[in-house]
Amino acid sequence: MQPLVLRSAIIAALGGLLFGFDTAVISGTTSDLTEVFGLSGFALGFTVATALIGTVVGAAYAGLGKPADRFGRKPVLIVIGVLYVVSALGSALATDWVVFMIFRFVGGLGVGAATSVAPIYNAEVAPPRHRGRLVGLFQFNITVGILLAYLSNFAILSLFPEDTAWRWMFGAEALPALVFALLVLLVPESPRWLMAVGRDEEAREVIDQLTADEEEARVQREEIKEALEVEGDSATVPFFTEGHRKVILLAFAIAAFNQLGGINAVLYYAPTIFESAGLGESAAFLNSAGVGLVNLLATILALTIIDRVGRRFLMLVCSAGYVLTLGSLTVLFFVYEGNFTGVTSGLVITSIMLFVGVHAFGQGAVIWVFIAEIFPNAIRARGQSFGALTHWTFAAAISWSFPAIAGSLGGGVAFLVFLLGGVAMTFWTIKVMPETKGIPLEEMEETLDLAGSAAMKAR
Repeated sequence: MQPLVLRSAIIAALGGLLFGFDTAVISGTTSDLTEVFGLSGFALGFTVATALIGTVVGAAYAGLGKPADRFGRKPVLIVIGVLYVVSALGSALATDWVVFMIFRFVGGLGVGAATSVAPIYNAEVAPPRHRGRLVGLFQFNITVGILLAYLSNFAILSLFPEDTAWRWMFGAEALPALVFALLVLLVPESPRWLMAVGRDEEAREVIDQLTADEEEARVQREEIKEALEVEGDSATVPFFTEGHRKVILLAFAIAAFNQLGGINAVLYYAPTIFESAGLGESAAFLNSAGVGLVNLLATILALTIIDRVGRRFLMLVCSAGYVLTLGSLTVLFFVYEGNFTGVTSGLVITSIMLFVGVHAFGQGAVIWVFIAEIFPNAIRARGQSFGALTHWTFAAAISWSFPAIAGSLGGGVAFLVFLLGGVAMTFWTIKVMPETKGIPLEEMEETLDLAGSAAMKAR
């Protein structure tokens, strides 16, 4: 692999690290935000969901407005870095609740755009034999970012006064975001985009730098040319048709179930959940860092075996884990909420850690791979955007409602709702979800029996 390929992929994937950091950093600030801005449980949920609403908007614009197609991948990656910087500094310095939410929304725009643009850039600069691993860097870096957010929150809590620590937690993101924006200046533009806009000579120069020899460069140029020809034809293919109904429903289901089990609620409110289970503030933050570590390690394990054991196996393990861990948390909070002891607090910690682990091993590793595989070539980009929009819409709804439900009805009811989502996902995985391991993308339509799509392709 050429050094420039690896360097470019690593730099672009740092957008995923900032994505993970930005989404998880608020977990350490919920108590302070409630006190400083006088928030109810409903208002706190909306405050946390504000960034996710921005993510929905960012993903929608990145997928439908196609700024990366209009201006290039590299400029949009730089803008994403700037959005992270503005959000971090604005959130840290905000003195008004509305102003705070505006800057969190700005950060969400960056997250939503990053989910679309960074993986695309990595796919387009990587040679085919390394594409899977280099695109997977984005998902890996998300989990690294989540862990760093938890560690950063824990360190800041120890170093800064309690009344201002939450501001430093948000502000800490500004430096790595600025570094990311500056590092993007060092990577080349996507050769695929350059060829798409007619800048063939520049594309040839970049491809020569990204490939090991002239033969590899020639193959890559031909591959890009063929892909662009297919994409040109795909612009006229409608998305919401009877022939595409099956894959659209599959994408919707896996994206919805990804959130209905409550993973984002746990990641965003981990310190609050641990404190409600009887832990002190410092111990709650430290165990939250443990959640981030488990998330990272389980993701690494899943990504090393997903192409050997298949997608359904990981989802079946995840489903069983959901039922066991969420069932345990439901019982624990119904029976002991308000009266946790050392033993029962330990059971909550264990259940939370295992829940995050099985999610990262299953849903976290499978969702984006599965969605990217099931759609026919002609609508794959729109299918990915649809899956992302579904995912972030449910993430916003769950994160918004969790504090209100837990605060008014109790943690047991909140985890019972997530348990029901886990049970529904289990039935879907067993009865509906197809296996896509090892199936060439060109054969996926036939394998999934997309008759309408195949007929349209024949015409």
